[in-house]
Amino acid sequence: MNKDSAYEAVASFLTFAALEKGLAANSREAYRLDLSDFVEFCDNNDLQTLDNVTPALIVHYLTELFDLGIAPATISRRLSSLKGFFKYLHRDGLCSQDPARTVKGPRSRRKLPVVLDIAQIEKLLEQPDQDTPIGIRDRAMLELMYGCGLRISELVSLKLDAIRFDGEILMVTGKGSKTRLIPVGGYARKALAKYLEQVRSSLVRERRKTLDAVFLTQLRGAPMTRQGFWKILRGYVTSANLTIEVTPHTLRHSFATHLLEGGAGLREIQELLGHVSIATTMIYTHTDRSHLYDVIMSCHPRK
Repeated sequence: MNKDSAYEAVASFLTFAALEKGLAANSREAYRLDLSDFVEFCDNNDLQTLDNVTPALIVHYLTELFDLGIAPATISRRLSSLKGFFKYLHRDGLCSQDPARTVKGPRSRRKLPVVLDIAQIEKLLEQPDQDTPIGIRDRAMLELMYGCGLRISELVSLKLDAIRFDGEILMVTGKGSKTRLIPVGGYARKALAKYLEQVRSSLVRERRKTLDAVFLTQLRGAPMTRQGFWKILRGYVTSANLTIEVTPHTLRHSFATHLLEGGAGLREIQELLGHVSIATTMIYTHTDRSHLYDVIMSCHPRK
């Protein structure tokens, strides 16, 4: 490959990026390094000119980066540099085609959800004072969030008529206004019944007699809000001395993970969570694989 002409094309592009795009010096240097690496790759693959670059060659280059252990974010940046470079060359007639235009970068790795272990869950659930009306209400909310894998929006929008068969089933309306039925476990059912029987009526205000929200605020008797539950949860996380970041969704993640570790199938968990795609549920297969060692050691004939 005529590397001199290739590097001249890179220099021309960097000048364009500085004058026409106002690209900062640090960004231009990053482009230079990225494009120089690609030029060397082309030379090592006996390419004659940049005009001979194909989409397949760019994919081959990105695959090599991946095999070398380069981070997906870095690979995406390299591809971005190539897209800008070849768009410039094609626009100015220096290349007969733009081989990078149709190439897609690697998908970013999904961040694994934070999950509490069972001991941490139990410690958190023990925090609400069961000798106070608000503590009874808060315990019921926490038990339902964890025991049923609810989204925070599903919890605060829960209506009285959604509680079926004496609290054994919840009819939950989730994303896309899709309704699903969720069995309520013993602890959550007991906490919910205690709240409904002993506390809720005392939170209802005269002007809100027709209010049908399950969980009400203390001062105004209004439906619990997302922000209100967030504040309540943060207080109990602090009192439980949990040192990891806990959000309402952490309880939902913990619900799904503990079900999986207990032997539940992905399809069942998908239905309980209200996921449209099984791919969304599959993230929980990556949260904790330590139990797989025990499975092999106890079940495989050649352990």
